[in-house]
Amino acid sequence: MKVKRLTELALLTALALILFMIELQIPNPVPIPGIKLGLANVVTVFAVYHYRAGEVFLLVAARILLGSFFSGNMMALLYSMAGGFLCLAGMLGLKHILTDSYIWICSVLGAVLHNIGQITVAGLIAGWGVLFYLPMLLTAGCIAGAFTGVCAQLLVRRFSLRAV
Repeated sequence: MKVKRLTELALLTALALILFMIELQIPNPVPIPGIKLGLANVVTVFAVYHYRAGEVFLLVAARILLGSFFSGNMMALLYSMAGGFLCLAGMLGLKHILTDSYIWICSVLGAVLHNIGQITVAGLIAGWGVLFYLPMLLTAGCIAGAFTGVCAQLLVRRFSLRAV
C-alpha cells in the first residue's frame, strides 16, 4: 500500500473516530438502549465506494477497536465487531450491484445487517429472549441507515469518487 493511500485511510479512520466520540456525547432522544444514528458509518459507506475491500476492512477494524478503547466500553467490542463486519460484508457485496444513485440503499442494508450481528451476539450472551428487541432495532436501523447513506452518497458525488 502506498504512503498516500495509507495516509488517506488513517485520516478517514480518525474522522470516523471523531464522529463516534461526538455522537457519544449527544443524549439519546430514543429511550431504547443501543439505538443511535451511527455517524461514523458515513465514513464507512464512503470508503466502501472508494477503497478496496481489504482497506475498508482495516479501517472498520481500527475504528471499532479504537472506539472501544476510547469510550472505555470493551464489552461493546464483541457487539461492534459482529455488527460491523456483517454490515461491511453486505455493503461490499451490494456495491457492485448498485449505482452511485442508490448508495443510501447499501447503507440501509448495512444498518440492518449490523443490527442482526449485534442481536446475534446478544442472543448468544444473554439468551434468545432479546429477539423481541429486533423489530425496534431494525426500524431505527433503517432510518439511521438511510440518513447516513444519503450523507455518504452526497460525499461520493461531491468528490466524484467511485469504487476501485
